[in-house]
Formats: sequence, structure tokens, C-alpha cells
Amino acid sequence: MDVQGRGRADGIDPADQWVLNPTTGDYELRLTPSAPPSAVPGPRRPAPRDPAPRDPAPRGTGHTPPPGTSAGRRGRRPVPRKPKASRAKKVLLWTGGTMAFVLVATAGGAYFYLKHLEGNVATTDIGDAGKSGFSKDEAFNILIIGTDKRTGDGNEGYGDQGSVGHADTNILLHVSKDRTNATALSIPRDLIVDIPDCPTKQADGTEKVVAGQQDVRFNRSLGESGRDPGCTMRTVKETTGISVDHFMMADFNAVKTLTTAVDGVTVCLEHAVKDKQSKLDLPAGESKVEGEQALAFVRTRHSFGNEGDLDRIKVQQQFLGSLMRKMSSGDTLTSPTKLLKLAEAATKALTVDSAIGKVGTLKDMALELKKVPTKNISFTTVPVLDNPAETIKATVVVNESTGPQLFDMIQNDVSLTAVKQQKKKEAAAVAARLKGTKSAASEVRVRILNGGAAAGSAQAELSYLQNDEGVAKSENAGNADAALARTTLEYAPAQADQARRLAAILGLSGSAMKPGESVTNSQGVPAMTLTLGKDFKGAGIKLNSSAAASVDVDKSTADKVQCAG
Repeated sequence: MDVQGRGRADGIDPADQWVLNPTTGDYELRLTPSAPPSAVPGPRRPAPRDPAPRDPAPRGTGHTPPPGTSAGRRGRRPVPRKPKASRAKKVLLWTGGTMAFVLVATAGGAYFYLKHLEGNVATTDIGDAGKSGFSKDEAFNILIIGTDKRTGDGNEGYGDQGSVGHADTNILLHVSKDRTNATALSIPRDLIVDIPDCPTKQADGTEKVVAGQQDVRFNRSLGESGRDPGCTMRTVKETTGISVDHFMMADFNAVKTLTTAVDGVTVCLEHAVKDKQSKLDLPAGESKVEGEQALAFVRTRHSFGNEGDLDRIKVQQQFLGSLMRKMSSGDTLTSPTKLLKLAEAATKALTVDSAIGKVGTLKDMALELKKVPTKNISFTTVPVLDNPAETIKATVVVNESTGPQLFDMIQNDVSLTAVKQQKKKEAAAVAARLKGTKSAASEVRVRILNGGAAAGSAQAELSYLQNDEGVAKSENAGNADAALARTTLEYAPAQADQARRLAAILGLSGSAMKPGESVTNSQGVPAMTLTLGKDFKGAGIKLNSSAAASVDVDKSTADKVQCAG
């Protein structure tokens, strides 16, 4: 019997075979007499601490059973006790095709059941595309991929016929280091990107490099030419600058099985929908969907907005917020049977990178995710514009005026729900670093590097500083070793007066000022280093380095009910 079939004899659901032992407070695997021996042994039962001799009194003698027991045809049985809260740990886990927030339940002594769940999870070796492990002490980024591959019963009519499984739905989930917030960034499948060269592991253990492509749809980063999820992760890094640590991938079955496991998810429509293509048929207002109807809801696009993929992304985000609220509700958290069914559904829906393929690692990751309040989980989409290269608009490109700022916020662990807090931190940094005397402009010595700005920016800024601001002791030091999202000014403590003057000239905030060690210019004299980042707007234009203070994106949060329309 394969690992996914263990404990399934006679059509019995594995979740129903794990029952509460009222004496120990543990969940134990109990097989029916008709079931063949399970390949998953149950936990050992502890021996009685103080065994007592059997009651010799025969039936019908009027013997009164001792306290805590009751008489019956099979003798005494313990009166059920409420299990200790620590015996039933509730664990939250992100996963799914359109990304679902599901729960995995573990109980004391359920080690072998966890190993069974581990057998449900498929893994892919992505080499160095992601991290080698998971840390509880760091921020982390997971790429959630939903494919259009027609796998699973009843999915023959979905997606593209014969598809190898493209990156049809993509959400980059960033979880903050302090676990106070998370950002779910949707990446449109029709976004025009450059796909980099991608080393992939073959079945025989060898490595094959799939050649990259320029100016193609994002969804081609998976499946085509043998590209694996690691290729999609590399494409995200190429497009946004954000490093992806791990991935989770699922097909159409994920939405159906997960929503069924929780007895449906409540959705809301501004108007009635009867969509011939997706087969969605719902009235206006709130409805509960599961299985095929849930999948139809997240696949529908012709009945919402401009009937495009961007409108469908908003619907999917609304659905996900509702699913998350259902998963964290008391109805779900207090139902052992429902939690175990969710564990089965979640693990069968998943393909993950081998670094997190152990159920123990997934559990640790889930526990960290559980710490994030739903009100601080933000959903947003990569800011885009219609592709200017097309006459008939079918694809989109990154909006360069707002996209880089949003990517920078995620990369720098700034919450979309904490802009006010970020402004306060920024103000504190400004007060600490900009407070004090300022040197005369003529005394400022600075090297200028181009670290991601447009070509020629360093020379243009040099001319401006020398000719317009009187910073004569400045020089063009060429290109920086690496590109930066934000312009920075590095200086030694003894150069603080000079740094404050230059910051005032450039409009730099305190967070852009980086105290460090002294460096020397081309003449061997100590100088500061100004590195122009991607946020540099042009010579003489003042900078505002606070992404949180300026970024303007369309976003929603997981705690609020929204109606699709």
C-alpha cells in the first residue's frame, strides 16, 4: 500500500481513525476490526500508574461502581475528561493553488501520523534558487504558485489543454522578522519580464541549464522548456529584486479539497453572477462556496470589473481573506476532526522545495505564521501599466514610478499596515543623525558612485554639486559594486558635520545616512561616499528616502469583508 493509502481500508477517512483517549488526553490511531493492519503504527499507550484488582461483584448484585466509572455490558469505562489544552496544538499553514491559509493539527504522541502526512508532501530540488533551511528568527519570503496543469479528477476542463503547468497564479508572501505583519504580493501572469538562465535538477541527478528569455509573460517561467519552480523564484528576484526563500505549489485540486475540508468559505458578490465559462452561479450578497463552486469563484474573470486577469486577482485576494478568517475561527480551531481533515487536504495539495519538505519544518513555519494578526496581513498587486509595445493591450509591465518603492518596502521588511509607525521611526532617525552643526559646502568632501541610477547620473550630480551648491571637493568615483534600491551617504563619525550639510542639500533622510569607517578619495584624503540608488530622480532633485512615506499602492487586509464586483 502506498503512503497516501495508509489507513484507508474500507473507505475510512484517516481523520476519523484518530480518536481522543480520555485517560491520557492524546489522540490515538484506532483501526476498525475489518481494516487490515495499518502501516502507520499508533502511539504507545502508557501503562496504568496504579492498577486496581477487578471488581468481583457479578452483574445485578446492586454493586455501585466506584466514582469515575459506569457499569455496562462491557464492564467499567472511564468517564471522559476534558483534554489539557497543551495536548492539541493548533498550527496555521499557508499553501494552495490560489494560496490558501490552512491548519495542520498535531497532538501529543502523534509522531507517526506526522510521518504519514510527510509522505503526502511532494518535494522538488531547486538547488541554490532558495535557502537551504528555515529560521524562526528571520523574515522570510515564500512564493505561492498555482499551476494550470489538468491533474486530478474532474479537472479535465480547466486550464490549457496539454499544459505542462505554467505559473498561472503567483503570490509572494513576505512575513516580517518580528511577526507583527505580512504582505501578500500578487504577480500577474501576463506581466512582461526577463526570465534568467535557470539551472534545473534532472531525474538522473544531473543538472541542465534552461536558457533565459527576454520580454515574455511571467507565467512562462514555469513548465516551459522544463523550467521548475526554482526558475520562477529566480524570475521574481530578477523582476523585483526580492530574494525568495522557498516555494509552495499546487494545482486546481487545492482550492476544492481545502474548502471542502472546512465545510465551505463565505464569499460576497456586489451583483448576481451566472458565468458560462467558469460555471459560477451565485446571487448577490453573501454565499458559502466549497469544492467546484469555490474553484469557479477564484477562476471567474468575465463577470468582474474589466473582465481581465487583474480583476480576477482582486477576487482571489478577497477569497483568501475570507478563507483565512474561517481558518482562524473558533469553529475550526476547536474541531479535532476538521483539523485532521485539513492536515490531510493541505499536505496532499502541496509540492514544496526539499529544504522545507519535512512536516516538522512546515509545522515550525506554520507556527511563525500564526503569530501574524489578520489585520496586519496586507494583500496587494505588483503596480503595472499597459504594455506600451502593444496596440491591442494584452500584457502589462511594471509601473516604474511606484513598483520599485513597493519592492523596496518588502525587501526592507516595512509593513504596508505600519506606515505611521515607519514615519515615526524615520523621524527619530532624522532627529538623531541630522541634529547638530553643519559644515560649509566648500568643506564637504564626497565620492559619488552610481549604484542603480540612470547612466551618467554620477557625473550629472557631480556637476550640480560643484556648480550650483559649491561642493567643490567632490569627484565621480564610477559605478558601485552592486545596485541599491535607495540612495545612501556613508561617512565616518568625524565627518558628521559634512554629512549633515550634504544631506540638507540632497534632501536625504536620516535613514539614508550610514555611519561607518572613513575612506579616502583619489587624492588620498578622507571623504564620504554618496551612492546613487534606483530612487535617484535626477541632478538637483531632492530625494525622499522613506518608501513608506511616499508609496501609494492599492491594498486590502485579511480582517475586512469585501464584496467582489
